[in-house]
Amino acid sequence: MTDPVIIAGGGANIASLQFAFERLGQRAELSADPARIRRASHVILPGVGAAADGMTRLAAAGLDTLLPTLTQPVLGICLGMQLLFEASDEGEVRCLGILPGRARRIHASAGPIPHMGWSRLRILRPHPLLAGLGDEDWAYFVHSYALEPGPDTVATGDYGGAFTAVASRGNFHGTQFHPERSAATGARLLGNFLELG
Repeated sequence: MTDPVIIAGGGANIASLQFAFERLGQRAELSADPARIRRASHVILPGVGAAADGMTRLAAAGLDTLLPTLTQPVLGICLGMQLLFEASDEGEVRCLGILPGRARRIHASAGPIPHMGWSRLRILRPHPLLAGLGDEDWAYFVHSYALEPGPDTVATGDYGGAFTAVASRGNFHGTQFHPERSAATGARLLGNFLELG
């Protein structure tokens, strides 16, 4: 039986994320307690807002040093995914450094910023997190910063150029899109995440 924990770090999407897990028949506890997070079977790092604020909240709870040491599956969502990487141009902030790369502002020529709405995923290689999903599936994005495709990119989105939509390295995974707002695509991804051991 899984025992997922959503890291409490602020953000308006927490309730919708908990509801998304409830629709899968799974309760996901909200916590910022390092001991509770370490005991969880799966850890979800959501994020809404600015990278510097997100890192400040993690550091205040001692989670900036805890997160890189976790061995269970970890899923960063939106800003939470960006925080898994080394740095962000948003406030010139150092992030958790678990994945190599730097979040950069989406170029204005791509269209309105933030990129907000549905975009199609392009799967680059098979991954258990993406089981049952394909290049015809759509996901819902809200972001002004993005990671260029790199060695840990398993799926991309496109907004004036390809960007990392899903990343994975070891037990650490991330989605730039919001699975809790991405209908069947998001439900499938969250279900796949809960099946990761």
